[in-house]
Amino acid sequence: MKRVSLYGCSIACGFPFPADDHKEPGPSLDEHLITNPAATFMARANGDSMQGLGIFDRDLLIVDRSLEPVQGDVVVVALDGQLVCKVLDRHRGRLLSANSQYPPIPIRQGQEFIVEGVVKASIRYHRLL
Repeated sequence: MKRVSLYGCSIACGFPFPADDHKEPGPSLDEHLITNPAATFMARANGDSMQGLGIFDRDLLIVDRSLEPVQGDVVVVALDGQLVCKVLDRHRGRLLSANSQYPPIPIRQGQEFIVEGVVKASIRYHRLL
């Protein structure tokens, strides 16, 4: 039976060996992406405004509500009732896209502005079923 090595784990290409029942489980995405499960949610990216940072349409965003957003963080915010994913520019009071086709969005006094969380990671789907 041929074995293929992938990131330190061995994957059998055929029938499993009886000893395989005693192997420890492989790495968990939860361990790598979610440090605070109670404060983490996932959302689907929509549009092309964040492509310059590698976030593409239909990517899955891992968002952590427990993180305090800092200058330059990619955040999900509720802006006048609409959820958007942008770069936080606290110094100038605005939200930035990562695509030069989109202008900065100023955060105005009295405007509804709620940071829903900091984007910790994004997962790109290469084939959507």
